[in-house]
Amino acid sequence: MEKTGFSTEEVIQSRKAKKFNLWLGMIGMFMMFAALSSGFIVYTASGVDKGIKTILPNIFIWSTIVIVVSSITLHLAYQAAKAEKLGKQRLLLIATFALGVAFFCMQYHAWTVLVSREIYFINSNASQSFIYIFTGLHLAHIVAGLIVLVRCFIGATNAVPFQDNQFRMNLAVIFWHFLDLLWIYIYVFLLLNQ
Repeated sequence: MEKTGFSTEEVIQSRKAKKFNLWLGMIGMFMMFAALSSGFIVYTASGVDKGIKTILPNIFIWSTIVIVVSSITLHLAYQAAKAEKLGKQRLLLIATFALGVAFFCMQYHAWTVLVSREIYFINSNASQSFIYIFTGLHLAHIVAGLIVLVRCFIGATNAVPFQDNQFRMNLAVIFWHFLDLLWIYIYVFLLLNQ
């Protein structure tokens, strides 16, 4: 059986490689945030700064709720893709994308709240800079996740073959859930160290 010039076995191997690369990337991201967490703990333990010394903006609570809901809508979009309900899949992808953008905007608003409290990226308490580093790096990955969602939406709009649509959605769900869990970790870590 041929598929766009590739044998079924080549397509299967290609999908395995893509999924493996996704997992490698997520392990790398996890290690980066673990290293940042470790760096923060070592830095504050050194006594130079005694922690963040600021109350985190309340918008972080709302952004956490938004990203959790976005994971639910993306999971439902994946279920719709498996049931070949492309209209429902597209609608849920739009909802997930909108929630992802809302999360991004809320994070930006949190930065404006920090600036209004005179907590800047570069300041005399370097521990406070970690708030910007953690949230900024996470936002960079959210942008990547939004691009993945757009690709899934285009696939659902152009009615790509069922297996391709399902595979794209599977990768998107894995990555987006990872970003969700990563944000919860970041938020709890910052909360415990404020």
